[in-house]
Amino acid sequence: MTEGHLASFHAASQHGPRPLPLFLSLLRSETAASPEQRHAALAGLKAYQEAERPPARELAPAIARSGRARLLDYGGAGPPVVFVPSLINPPFVLDLEEGNSLLRWLATQGLRPLLVDWGTPGREARHEGLDYHIEQLMLPLIDSLGEPPLLTGYCLGGTLALAAAMLHPVRGVATIAAPWRFSRYGHLARAAIAAQWNAARRGCESLGLVPMEVLQAGFWQIDPARTVSKYEKFASTEPGSAAARAFIALEDWANSGAPLTFAAGQEMFDSFFAGDRPGAGRWWVGGKRILPARLTCPAVEFISATDRIVPAASAAGLTEQRVLHSGHVGMVVGGRAQAQLWEPLRDWLIAAAHIR
Repeated sequence: MTEGHLASFHAASQHGPRPLPLFLSLLRSETAASPEQRHAALAGLKAYQEAERPPARELAPAIARSGRARLLDYGGAGPPVVFVPSLINPPFVLDLEEGNSLLRWLATQGLRPLLVDWGTPGREARHEGLDYHIEQLMLPLIDSLGEPPLLTGYCLGGTLALAAAMLHPVRGVATIAAPWRFSRYGHLARAAIAAQWNAARRGCESLGLVPMEVLQAGFWQIDPARTVSKYEKFASTEPGSAAARAFIALEDWANSGAPLTFAAGQEMFDSFFAGDRPGAGRWWVGGKRILPARLTCPAVEFISATDRIVPAASAAGLTEQRVLHSGHVGMVVGGRAQAQLWEPLRDWLIAAAHIR
């Protein structure tokens, strides 16, 4: 595969990694010793870009709003469970596609799942940090329910959910692949993320936002080999097959998402990844020190021994912990997700709801 072939992929495309030039640079370096692997990965990328898409999936209706954030109701009869997604990528990974939706499944299991949709910030929101997202966006949505709900947070949403559970009465809190002790990412991963942020910081500050491209490229640095190999594998996947449709749905989610406010991005990169503020016990929200040991409600964390995006060692270390063996996203939407995560999470939530 020549440099000319690589350059041809720089043309604009509706679907594909964001930003594509940085992905191609990563591809070039990761496959320097294997032209065959590069050829296969590019073929997989092309097949993904050109694949036919189903109609856009509709999310559940909103029952409450706070600023740009909404609370979406997935129905069901039972205790309310507010799901807090990450600020990175859209919330619909929890409602990915027909037959692969944690939220719609839980609505049939004696629970009432609700989803926080953070919305899309504009430049005017540049000073809205993580504390703003908790206090001014999430907590008013919780208040709208008129009763203490259960909380479940995924990825960075789990980090925020733990903080919210220390600031507001809830019946219990569960986290899924949520980072807390950021120093446990290790020196190399943190250095790579810091280098990516340092290169992008000035432009983000001028914009007032941290675009999804910056976030995505930063996380590629954690596991670049997998970033390439998944497209290499897709090249040999039968077009139109169930496996192909699942890959496309997941990649479309991974390659989309609203920007972060500059303040939230800066706090995530500088205070969390570089400074390990939560893990060091130096995170304060609303005048309150956020320490997992101070939780007064039932709490559990679901982690994975094979998660490379949020290593198991970076979890908060709650007393109750469930260890899975799936990838960061696979634990939520993979082929074993229902048995490994959905069912144990359902059982824990129902039990926690009935603790007085």
